[in-house]
Amino acid sequence: MSKWWMVRAGDNNELIPKWQLKQVASIGWADLGDPKQFSSRDKLIDKAHLVYAEEKPGTRLSWAGQVWRFYREIEVNDRVITYSKETREYLIGTVTKIHQYQPDIIDPYYPNVISVSWESKKISRDLLSQGAKNSLGGILTVFRVDDWGQELLGLLGGVTVPKVDDTPEETEAVNYQDFIERAKTMIEDLVDRLDPWQMQDLVAGLLQAMGYQVTVSPKGPDGGVDILAHKDAFGFETPIIKVQVKHRHAASGGPEVQQLLGANPHGASSLFVSTGGFTAAAKASALHNGVKLLDLSGIVELINEWYDKMPVDKQALIPLKRIYVPI
Repeated sequence: MSKWWMVRAGDNNELIPKWQLKQVASIGWADLGDPKQFSSRDKLIDKAHLVYAEEKPGTRLSWAGQVWRFYREIEVNDRVITYSKETREYLIGTVTKIHQYQPDIIDPYYPNVISVSWESKKISRDLLSQGAKNSLGGILTVFRVDDWGQELLGLLGGVTVPKVDDTPEETEAVNYQDFIERAKTMIEDLVDRLDPWQMQDLVAGLLQAMGYQVTVSPKGPDGGVDILAHKDAFGFETPIIKVQVKHRHAASGGPEVQQLLGANPHGASSLFVSTGGFTAAAKASALHNGVKLLDLSGIVELINEWYDKMPVDKQALIPLKRIYVPI
């Protein structure tokens, strides 16, 4: 029976285009060298303790363990899944060749490589059961997700799989960083469910939490500006911020950034919010013109920081409760 593995595509999913082009998956920890040189997992852990001496012991163990599993436990015909935050979709592939240490395939920083035949069809996160969403939201780079293989296969084949409310019983203690990362992913799910007008209100609420007065454009053509934010009640004092909000899965492009720059009021600072992320052209245009870009992950970070100071009606858009986690 083939195993199912979640493999993260870099820190920000930036490796996915290269993975698809080269038909591979890859992970890092290049300082450990080729894991084939180590006769046992313990030997690899000893090397991790040496080269990552500034990290916590638990972190060193985790990193070495993930490299060892990627090297020794992933087999031909195992299934691999990875996640694109920008499109909120999962990619699924089948392992065609086991571990190779090849720093020149993807990037010297990600030298541990397996060959993967990636499916052209992707699975929207919205289609998954809550249990699958929770389990696939872990922070580790490499981990098993066998419990959700049948659900994923069903969705890949276009079959709606009955959703299970309960997640499988955990066999290991949850790392607090993993817990936090899963919580962030669930907040992303809440934000994704908002309609475009609610999304504008959410962004406005975050700006209010930061001490700005806001004016939200009414429904209809906005001329490229959805929100105006300013420090004083009349909008005379600088900085004045003009905000465009695009709430969709598609990435926003360079022309949309230029539209925001050309919109009134001229001379105002520009903030472009896009839950679908940004194209390379949009990022280049924003960098050149001093436009601040904010994607879905950035929105979640701001929610975590400013939620308590948001107006109550804006908090109601994404109801959250603060808890304390032992570290």
